Order: sequence, then structure tokens, then C-alpha cells
Amino acid sequence: MTMTTQLEDRKIDPAVALPAIDETAPREPHRQFALKHEDCFVVADSYGDIRGTGDGLFRDDTRVLSRFRLFIGGRMPSLLGASLSQDNILFTANLTNLATIGPDGSEALPSVVHIDRTRFIWQDRMFERITFTNYSAREVVLPVRLDFDADFRDMFEVRGTTRSRRGRAHDALVGEASVTFRYEGLDNVARQSVIAFSMKPDQVHPNHADFLILVARRDSRALYLEVGHSEETPSSDRFRAAAARARFAMRSKRRQGATVFSSGRVFNDWLTRTRADIALLTTDLQTGPYPYAGIPWFSTAFGRDGVISALQMLWLNPDLARGVLAFLAHYQSTETSVFDDAEPGKIMHETRKGEMAVLRELPFGRYYGGVDTTPLYVYLASSYADRTGDEAFVDRMWNSLGAATAWMEEVGARNGQGFVTYNRAAETGLFNQGWKDSSDAIFHADGTIPKGPIALVEVQGYAFAAYQGMAALAARRGDDAKAAHWGALAERLREAVETHFWMPDRDFYALAIDGEGKQCAVRASNAGHLLYVGLPSAERAQALATQLLSGHLHSGWGVRTLADDEVPFNPMSYHNGSIWPHDTALCASGLARYHERDSVVKLMSGMFEAAVRFNMRLPELFCGFTRAASDSPVAYPVACLPQAWSAGSAFMMLQACLGIRVDGWKREITVERPRLPIGIDNIVIRHLAIGEAKVDLIFERIGDRVVCYLDHRHEGLVPLVVRS
Repeated sequence: MTMTTQLEDRKIDPAVALPAIDETAPREPHRQFALKHEDCFVVADSYGDIRGTGDGLFRDDTRVLSRFRLFIGGRMPSLLGASLSQDNILFTANLTNLATIGPDGSEALPSVVHIDRTRFIWQDRMFERITFTNYSAREVVLPVRLDFDADFRDMFEVRGTTRSRRGRAHDALVGEASVTFRYEGLDNVARQSVIAFSMKPDQVHPNHADFLILVARRDSRALYLEVGHSEETPSSDRFRAAAARARFAMRSKRRQGATVFSSGRVFNDWLTRTRADIALLTTDLQTGPYPYAGIPWFSTAFGRDGVISALQMLWLNPDLARGVLAFLAHYQSTETSVFDDAEPGKIMHETRKGEMAVLRELPFGRYYGGVDTTPLYVYLASSYADRTGDEAFVDRMWNSLGAATAWMEEVGARNGQGFVTYNRAAETGLFNQGWKDSSDAIFHADGTIPKGPIALVEVQGYAFAAYQGMAALAARRGDDAKAAHWGALAERLREAVETHFWMPDRDFYALAIDGEGKQCAVRASNAGHLLYVGLPSAERAQALATQLLSGHLHSGWGVRTLADDEVPFNPMSYHNGSIWPHDTALCASGLARYHERDSVVKLMSGMFEAAVRFNMRLPELFCGFTRAASDSPVAYPVACLPQAWSAGSAFMMLQACLGIRVDGWKREITVERPRLPIGIDNIVIRHLAIGEAKVDLIFERIGDRVVCYLDHRHEGLVPLVVRS
């Protein structure tokens, strides 16, 4: 018998039990939570609600659930707390109902029910269990409403792009315990989203379902539901089985590569969450694992983000770099396309699967408008080879690497200095094509926008490192002519950067050189990336380090993208004064290269303390306000969270502190001038792979020194060279 029949037996009028919906409760300051599996992800608020702004359930860059809200007795429940499981699989919201008043003014439903809302994503499907537990001394009847909708908006529409026309949305199909939304896109792809319930609603409509759920005293009732592209019948068994598979898959991802443990409990919490975020964002593609950039806006394969994330994790998990390289090689451009900003040899910037990309309403289906991705790709390949000694993989990649390097040389020949420059080929493309790609991110000292083609300072550093890497690989392959050629290109580029980018009056490198050969004479964090690749002389590196750590660029939390005394500085901007963890990590790694190890410890301390205040997750970016006593970092309102290269920054900074390098050619580990993070007395790197061997490496603070040694089980197996 249905719940309605049960209520009639108790002489309760269902019409009275289903009051009007109150939607006046504010959304803020409640956080948003993201779950992901492969190419499907969901973003919802602390209640577990989707309200149709930037949140939703997305599949292949299309929002397949744009509204999903829970009401009890016509009102939003009261939030007790919300959290993600440590492995990023389960989202849980703890709620309670608000008391409702009957027609006679008496309390019709007291606030006595605990509501546990647990959710996860598995194989393009959202699973949810809503458990109602009655803590009163009598049975209660809960009027439960779920509101829902599916707008099938393309990701770029959700981000604000306006389309002149859309496909056809069909009327929802209402079943006994399900509702099916259907949309036929202009790309002739039929998309659908099915919401199915484990129990039949008392009333079901195209956009909401009502349940009258009887919960005995001190008892619980659970409602299961699923949202997918096909109809299945939700149940407790399906929920448990899918959750177990999801957790097992995540556990396997988190165990890839070496792991890090320290003497600090909170520090360990940060590293554990960070590793889980990287695992969450890593998608298993046919070419291997690939870290998607971030949720919600960039949950796809980006070239630059993937390469930098792989570089951050290379010392711990080189398989990630191998997967990134294989994917990018597979989609390397072989033709010229103005719309796609593509040229032969160039490496992809971004790929999308949504309707707008397929229809080429915008160029991001497979877009090549990133000037730094190609040299970074080559640099990652040489770094991977040095880390692993994997000659066979380099052999398979060699033609691709040669084509990428040829593109760099060709672009460099156009300006006579060897600089790798950009100038967007079509108006639909990105105006700026470095990592600071917002339209106002590159400017002259007076704030004016420079004319192209633009040579960014950090891109020349990446190209320098790429040429050096190719020279070393060519020498190993016995091709002395190419080794000499690429080695000479690297040195010519170094000289050109030192000559044209250095600002002697400011002891710093210019942000860029414009199309007229003029310096964009501003102090920005981009110059710190030159330290990462080892381009500057020791003297200039020292001057650069001093300024990066000064109050103008270092906020106390991290390195600002722009010095606070430059004209366009705005700590709340996207690129002109904010703090990006990956940017700070690259600067820290560069400082370590020039033996500024204590400065690295300082930067890592600031980032760790910021992460603690951000609930152990570093966002894509945060505001660049100066840190004061007892302050917390200020969030950037629409930053992606989690973000792959923000998560990976923890491990890049840790490597910089420890001074560790793994030489895959010599099968040797080198540790130089190690430091431990503040408050940490020991760190163990477990199962660090070098060739076929795996070792445990231990760092320990003894007095004012840090010692490093291999676990006794591995002595003699792998050479360890420690330089203090």
C-alpha cells in the first residue's frame, strides 16, 4: 500500500501536509562541494542543493541537472554541517527539519528529524541516499519535496556565453517513480537525464516529486535516487555496490607512485587531501592518466595545466607525466587553422566535448592558442626521461618532440631574437595566450595594452629549458649535430633574454616584450619562472629572489602575480595581484635551484597555513591582500576547487624544501641541502621508484641539521648522494 493510503488510515489530509515552498533562504556563506568521476562531475552547496547558477551535474561539458533541491514541510532544512570523505568519494550533508506550524497555530511538525544526505558519482551517474531519522518520542510524517530540472546548457553557456539559438527541449516524461528530461542539440545529439526514485512519490510532476514519509519513533527511513542517462531502479544494494566500486577505484589511483608521511598530523592531513584531489581530477584516458585542470570550469584536458601538474608530481609519480605526454602527442597539430590557432607541431591548449564546441561556435573543441604549452611539453618530456631513463618511450616520442621544437624555432625566426611569441590568429581565440590569459593580464607600466606579437618572459624560459632538454636527449641518441644545434639555440635565447628583458633600473626582468620591441616594464611573478629553469645568472637570480620575497610581491601567504606598487595592481583581480599556488610553487622551486632553501621553507609555510584556513584545499587562486597577525587569506569568489596544479603545488614545494632529485639514467638519488618544513621533524618518502627498484627515503631533523638516509632494507640497492 502507498504512503498516501497509510496517511488516510490515520486521517491525515495530504493537502495539509504539503505546504508552499519557501525559497527565501540565502545561499551564502555556504560552501560548494564537488564530486567527479571521469567526464562527469557535480557541484552543489552545503545542503546538497543545486540551484542553477554555476552549479549542477555535468556530463561531457553539458549540464544534465540544473536544479535539485530538498524541502521538508515546504521549507529548506537547517544545515548542521557538510563534508567530503577524505578520499573525495562521498559528500555528506547533515540537516534537520525546521518546525512547521499547522492551520490552528500549533506546531504540526517539530524539529526532531535528522536528515543525512549522502552522494557520490560513478560511471556517469549520480547516486544519492537521503536518510530520515526520527528522534522524537512519536512517529512523524515528513512532507518531502524534491525540485529538479535539466536545462542541458553547454558549459560555456553556464559560464555566461550567449547563444543565438539552441536545440529543442522536449517535454519531460513522467513515470511512476521517475522523470526523464530530453534535449536534441543542434549537433543532432539526443541527450537525456533520468531522475529515478527507490519509492513511488505520492505526487510526481515534470519538475518536482512529493513524498509523505512516515518515520516511526527512534527509527529511520531511506530514500534512494539516481540521476543518469538511462533509467535504473535505485536501491540500497545498488547504492552500496556502486559506492564500493568507486572507493576501490579511488584507492587504486591514490596508491600510484610514492607516498609521503610526516611527523605532523595536520601537515599529513593536507598532503592526504592534496593527493586525493589529484586522484579525483586524474581521468583514465586511452593514452593513460591525465589530470584534468579543475572543477567546475576546467574539468577537461588542458595542455598547460596537465604538463605543470605532471612536473609537480614527477618525482613521486612519473606515470602521470607519461600519460600527459602520450595524450598531447596524440593530438599534436599537423595543420594550420586560423580558427583553432593551430600550426604544425603545436601542442593543444584545451579540448571540449560540448555542443558549442562540436558546432564550432567557439574554437575550444580542440584549441591550440597557448604559447607556452609546446615548450612546456618538450621540457616535460626531457624531465621525464631524466627522472626515469625510459629510452623506449623517448624513442616513440621523438618525431613529436622534433615537430614541437621545429615550431618553436620557426616562431623564433620570425622576430630575429628567437623569442617564442603569440598573436591570436582569430578574434574568437584567446587575446592573451600565456598562463595569465585574461585580457588585461599583460600591459605596459602605465597600464596600456601592448601590441602583438607578445614575447612573455616565462615562455622564453620554458623554451630555453626545452632546447637544453632536446640537446641532452639528442646527445644520448648519438646525434651530435642536433645536440650542438639545440644547445646553441638555448644559449642564444638565454643571451637574448638577459639583454632584452632585464631592467637594470629595477633589478628585475620585464613581464614581456611587445611587437614593437618595447618592454612591458612591470614586476610580475612570471619572472620567477626563469629561476625554475635556471636561466638567470647567479647575480641576477639573487636580485630577483630578493624582490620576490619582498613585501611588494610576497603577501605573507604567497607570491603575488603582480607587485603591489604597479599601476594595475588589484589584489582581488584574476591575474593582477592575486596569489596562485602553482605560481608560488614554481618560484619556490626556482629559489631552491639557486640554493635559497630557507626562502623555500618560508614560502611553503605560508602556503600550508593558507591551506589550513581553506579546509586543507588550496584553491585555484586567492586574493593578494597583505597578511596581518591572525588574518586568514581572502578567497577569490569563483576560483576552481579542487584545481590540479594548486593541489600539486604542495609536492613541488616539498621537493624544493628537501632538495631531492632522482636521476633515472644513473639510477641514483641526490639530496642537496635538505630542509624540513617548519614544525616537521621527520618525513618518510615510501616506495620511491627508481628503475625497477622502490626505496623508502627518510629525512630527520637532528639539532639544527637535517639528515637523509635510506631505510635499512634498501641499503646498497640504490646509490644515495647527500650534499649539505
